[in-house]
Amino acid sequence: MEMIGTTIVCVRKNNTVVIAGDGQVTLGNSVIKATAKKVRQLCDGSVIAGFAGATADAFALFERLEEKLRKHNKQLQKACVELGKDWRTDKALRKLEAMMIVANTTSTYLLTGNGDTLEPEFNYISIGSGSNFAIAAAMALYDSNMDAEQIARRSLEIAANFCIYTNGEVSVERLGCN
Repeated sequence: MEMIGTTIVCVRKNNTVVIAGDGQVTLGNSVIKATAKKVRQLCDGSVIAGFAGATADAFALFERLEEKLRKHNKQLQKACVELGKDWRTDKALRKLEAMMIVANTTSTYLLTGNGDTLEPEFNYISIGSGSNFAIAAAMALYDSNMDAEQIARRSLEIAANFCIYTNGEVSVERLGCN
């Protein structure tokens, strides 16, 4: 499932995790907003999340994930698995068109409408229309002297040079210290 209209990248390095997203919102082939914020803090700042896909759907998923986090005492893996079950089986949720990356200080997950709760193989992951460009950039930059935020920002800048649905208006959420 590829989402058109944004790029989200997550980088984990040196006890810091960052999720960054571009700000472009498109409707068809028109840009309707350039400064949207597609990354958020959840659960009193203990979790960060970014979405690609339909905006209203993403907000519904953020709310559902926050409910699950509260219900399961901020256990991110359990909350993600439970949200994935709901997303796959609930008739209303099944129609939502979005993907999410969520992270806390120790774990990162990719969530999809297929009920997937996947941990990335590497310390970086990306979703959205420019994700292949962003992930390639993050991979190339990871062993440099750049910190997690610098890698995420540069990866989005590179993706914006190639993906017409991604712009250079970057918003970032971070956890940990670097």
